[in-house]
Parts: sequence; C-alpha cells; structure tokens
Amino acid sequence: MNTALITGSAGFIGYHCARRWLDDGWQVIGLDSFSDYYDPQLKRDRAAMLAAYPGYKEVEGKVETPGLLMDLFAEHKPAHVVHLAAQAGVRYSIEAPRTYLEANIQGTFELLEAARAHPGAHLLLASTSSAYGANEKMPYAETDKADAQMSFYAATKKATEAMAHSYAHLYDLPVTMFRFFTVYGPWGRPDMALFKFVKAMLNGDPIDVYNHGQMRRDFTYIDDLVEAVRKLADARPTATAAGDFDSLSPVAPFRIVNIGKAKPDALGDFIAEIEHSLGLEAKKNMMEMQAGDVPATWSDTRLLEALTGYKATTELSDGIPEFVTWYRTYYDV
Repeated sequence: MNTALITGSAGFIGYHCARRWLDDGWQVIGLDSFSDYYDPQLKRDRAAMLAAYPGYKEVEGKVETPGLLMDLFAEHKPAHVVHLAAQAGVRYSIEAPRTYLEANIQGTFELLEAARAHPGAHLLLASTSSAYGANEKMPYAETDKADAQMSFYAATKKATEAMAHSYAHLYDLPVTMFRFFTVYGPWGRPDMALFKFVKAMLNGDPIDVYNHGQMRRDFTYIDDLVEAVRKLADARPTATAAGDFDSLSPVAPFRIVNIGKAKPDALGDFIAEIEHSLGLEAKKNMMEMQAGDVPATWSDTRLLEALTGYKATTELSDGIPEFVTWYRTYYDV
C-alpha cells in the first residue's frame, strides 16, 4: 500500500486532503499539533473522522520538533508528502510573529532535512497567494517576480519557497509548491471571513467589512483545491516545461503552481450569497484596510490546467450553501 505523509492533517485543508488520499486507498500518516490558534475541538473532531479509516495513523506533535519528521520519513517512507502544517493568518502574524518563524520556517526546514535524508517522496508544499504581495499586475502568474510581501505571514511562506528550491537543486528532491487562493468550505477555519460572517449574522452581530467593501478575492472551494492537489501529486517536476508560463526551475525539479478559481468575486457578492443562504441581512461595520492585507487577488491557472487538465468550477452560489449547511449542523443552529 502506498503511503502519504500529510502535515497539518487536522487542519481545514489537511483534513480534506487526508480524506481524499484515504478514499483513494492510500495509507495516510497524519501529523498535527492541535494548536490553540483556534478551537482545538474542531481539529479533534476532524481527526476523529479520519481515525475511522483503517489506513489512517495519527501522530501528534509540532513539525518544528527536531527529529520528529526525520523519524516519520525513516519509518514510513512516504511516496507523497503534503506539507500543510503552518501558522496561518495575515492579521495574526502582526501580533505573534514568532509562531510563524517557528512553525513555517523551522518546520519546513525539518521537513526538508528529513526528505534529504530519506529521498524518494514528491514534496507538495503549501505556500500562499499572499506571496504576490504588492504586485499590481493581474492575474497573478507563477512566473511573476514576487519580492514585496505585505505581511510577515507572507514573508515566511515566500521564504519556504526559496528554501525548498535550494534543497531541490542541491539534493534533486522533486518539489511542487502551491500558492492557494482564499480557500473556503465545510470544516473551514474560524478565523476566515466566511466562518466569521456566518457566525456573526446568526448571532445578530455586525460583520467587519474591510476597505469599505472594495475588495475582490479569488475564492476557491475546498473540493476544487483538493482535486487540484491530488492531480498535481502525480505530476512530478521534470526537465520538460509545460509552456512559457511554466515556473519550472532551470536548475532543479521544482515548480510553483497557483490553485485558484481564476475568477475573482467582489466582497459584496460574497456577502450577498451568505445573506441569501442564511435568509438574513448582514449588519455591516465598514472598516479601513487592515494592515498587511491587499485589495484584490486573482490567479492565473494556465499552469495547473496544463499539468493536470483540471480547472476549478465551483461558484459561490454552490459553495457557500454547502458551508452554511455544515455550520448549522455542526453547531446545531
């Protein structure tokens, strides 16, 4: 049986990815620290559903713990490694930057060291659309220069891209980095806009709308993202580029791939879909732009489509009701 190692397996994206690999008949080793950045019970409940699979093995610990990943690589010899464990959130990185240094940079270093010592796995590492930072050219393409990150969170993720490239070059490790674009869906994170808006509106509270609503996001439904990651796992970087839009490194088996819907939606339309799904009108607290944030994101997904033939298709009108149904069921409201 093939084995996949998924870090951050009790997180939002990690849980859904682990389920996909398990459904495909793989053994999955799931590593998670169950941190208290948000309600750990939500993570425990996700992990409990994964534990129902006979092919799932849970390991509790921090990715930055020296030797932990080394031991997991040595014991399980994974064919795929999906590295999702990280301290997430643009705004929280202003308050607690050290957690980002430890989880994102030190944690990725431990992963790369383990892969160097036990080569063979395709390393699938999560980055972020926030890496594009102050770039104004849209849609964002993987070949665009991206050196003006706007938050420490984004800076740590961009650093992991550079770290992974160096290891891919020095040790011939196949690496695919994903730049995710505003992922949403059932079992999502409580710090994300959809979760916060639904919770506030059901409680009769106002929602904070930044930049007075003048925001656009490339909202990507979780099922679309998982399908893209799963297909890219079988597309190891080789010496052959997919086209002049390919981010394939000239000196390493390394590439960066956007995963988004390639169709940004206005924040107002996003809120309107939530209102429609809930049958409630939002009370809006208009705010200035939050430090470290950007007014818009938009993914160029030509590379994803060229490598996998896959294109995200879920519209807000389909994805938001799925989240609302899950939220009402999970919290019994």
